[in-house]
Amino acid sequence: MHQLRLFFIALQFFTRIPIPRWVGFDPAWLHQASRYFPAVGWIVALVTAAVYALASLLWPPAVAVVLATVAGIWLTGAFHEDGFADVCDGFGGGMTPERVLEIMKDSRVGAYGAIGIVLMLIFKITLLVSLPVLYVVPALLIAHPLSRLASCTLIWRLDYARLEGKAKPLAQHMSTAEWLIALLTVMLPIAGLLYLGLIPLANFLIAMVFLILASWWLARLFVRRIGGYTGDCLGAIQQLSEVAFYLGLLALPRFS
Repeated sequence: MHQLRLFFIALQFFTRIPIPRWVGFDPAWLHQASRYFPAVGWIVALVTAAVYALASLLWPPAVAVVLATVAGIWLTGAFHEDGFADVCDGFGGGMTPERVLEIMKDSRVGAYGAIGIVLMLIFKITLLVSLPVLYVVPALLIAHPLSRLASCTLIWRLDYARLEGKAKPLAQHMSTAEWLIALLTVMLPIAGLLYLGLIPLANFLIAMVFLILASWWLARLFVRRIGGYTGDCLGAIQQLSEVAFYLGLLALPRFS
């Protein structure tokens, strides 16, 4: 029952979905709930995939992809996209760690953030439209939880970079046991999807390489520039790793 409560806390933190009243609230639960961050990705994935599948019955695939993207943004309150934009602003305009953190804390979106989020969304939509129609739903189902596992890995491996911020109440540290729980909530269902042949294994493995490399590169950038991660960094790595996964799926001729 406590684990279910932690899942609902994570669901409330990362989406607009209301949770049952019996769940209650304790600030300490937010820290423990980070293990279910990727599980929330499955909820977002199911919603976006359902919107795509239904919309594709009425409109061309490009329209269905845009509607699915809009649904995901609405469901999460643009939480991760906002983090990506803040990282673009901070790392684009800040020359010192202090200035980078100061810019990211500012709620206003600057030129780097606006340009970055527009290009990222265009790239994401283009990649999904470029996938064969039958593979878009499996791609959405896999990419959302996997990209959130990448964010969890930052919490597990890196230090929090400042004393206050929107990620601090969620988690400042994740134990190996908690990260393994997050890993299992992602990889076990994905293994089922691969077993059913919904995504070619070779394409999946290449996509995983792209996702891991993109996450590793961004994590190194965070450590070099600010000494760790912030809540905005978690959103940025989720967005970049999701796009990298779609890019990797298209890297083999079978998907071209």
